[in-house]
Amino acid sequence: MSSPTVAPPQPIASVNTKPAPSKQLRKWIGPLALGVILFLIPAPSGLSATAWHYFALFAAVIAGLITEPLPGAAIGFIGVTVAAGLLLVGKTPAEATKWALSGFSNDAVWLIFAANMFALGYEATGLGRRIALMLVKALGRRTLGLGYAIALSDLCLAPVMPSNTARSGGTVYPIVKNIPPLYGSFPNDNPRRIGGYLLWTGFATTCVTSSMFLTALAPNLLAVEIARKVAHVDISWGMWALGFLPVGILLFAATPLLAYVLYPPEVKRGDEVATWAGGELITMGRITRREVTMGLLAVAALVGWIAGSRWISPVTVALVVISVMLLAKVVTWNDILSNKQAWSVLVWFATLVAMAEGLSNVGFLAWFGSRAAAYMTRIPLIPMLISSVAVFFIIHYLFASITAQTTALLPVFLLAVLSVPGVPAKAVTLILVYSLGLMGVLTPYASGPAPIWYSSGYIPTKDFWRLGAIMGALYLAVLLAVGLPFAIKFLH
Repeated sequence: MSSPTVAPPQPIASVNTKPAPSKQLRKWIGPLALGVILFLIPAPSGLSATAWHYFALFAAVIAGLITEPLPGAAIGFIGVTVAAGLLLVGKTPAEATKWALSGFSNDAVWLIFAANMFALGYEATGLGRRIALMLVKALGRRTLGLGYAIALSDLCLAPVMPSNTARSGGTVYPIVKNIPPLYGSFPNDNPRRIGGYLLWTGFATTCVTSSMFLTALAPNLLAVEIARKVAHVDISWGMWALGFLPVGILLFAATPLLAYVLYPPEVKRGDEVATWAGGELITMGRITRREVTMGLLAVAALVGWIAGSRWISPVTVALVVISVMLLAKVVTWNDILSNKQAWSVLVWFATLVAMAEGLSNVGFLAWFGSRAAAYMTRIPLIPMLISSVAVFFIIHYLFASITAQTTALLPVFLLAVLSVPGVPAKAVTLILVYSLGLMGVLTPYASGPAPIWYSSGYIPTKDFWRLGAIMGALYLAVLLAVGLPFAIKFLH
């Protein structure tokens, strides 16, 4: 293999590419047809017509995100506008407007934006390229080795960082994003050369590590409190880690390899690239003041996220660091304004958060949860346990926030399942809460890190959904086949 030449970064296809009018029109057919069909079907018993019509709109929006007749941010924007205009959420125009804009006050949305700004800082100073070159020099002889290096980076931070958006999106992603260009792999030019594999590995791994530790995902802490109040099950940090250990070890070890098989890179190994990376480090020379500043700010953010949560929220830490980046001229305000990707993701995820919360506001989720729970209690014990966890996992397609699902549905499912005689309460409770991190792999909006990795442009929309479904099914299968029996036998 010849020494790579690094081309200028290419624009992201999902943001800038304009499909032909006929092709774009075809992409509208599925979402519109789905929305109209659901709208015309009478509302099910126990659900208001308004709630059902809102669900029809929500389903059409999700279908639009898959087919992409317009960029995701535009689809989300149109969705909340239609819902607010028709008063599908909120009884008055003022209430509808307040709901439509509610996503922009969500902490996760601004952490996602901040993660993109951190990536901008790494890129503008050259620090991201330097760290990427160092990783490639040490581990770049085998692409699979790079995949495991990315996974281990996330694992080392997971026990001490409850925000997986800060951990994965704000710390790991900015470094990983700098690796593919070293191999001549860009979003619009050879994304499958190595970029798609590395970006998917980084994203999928954080979903596993988010379930491995009680303190690796903020909703885990909420779930433990709900379990204590609703199921009367106390879950300690040690019990959480021990109960997930068999599943965690298996999935963590398998994820980079699974990604390697399911989304194989074109570059399998390249001794020349590692040698070339060493030469590029020499060419870059000594680390600059701006790189040092960016590195210190990244460390400060990490310390704030880990140790400062009692006094300052993760999103405030991120905003403070961005402010210092501006003051120290690591980036300029024009740099931030010109980062179309970051602003697009901000609008996209904020509108999706509002759309998902709307399902709860109109009563659809409570209705669906109670109906599903009531049905599952009629099934024999073991199939019922499996069905309960599976439905709780799959229903995350309707959510843009793991916290929202934990709040809205975890109590409902716990009460329904534990009302069945003979149910092993502690084991089932653990399996339900363990699923929270894993379900983040399902969609481009399933968790805080998801839109960050998706917005890189290295993984096309159809591939992201396909890989999410496959990996999600595998994660769920291992959780049920390995985790549930282990929890029943050893954690009763």
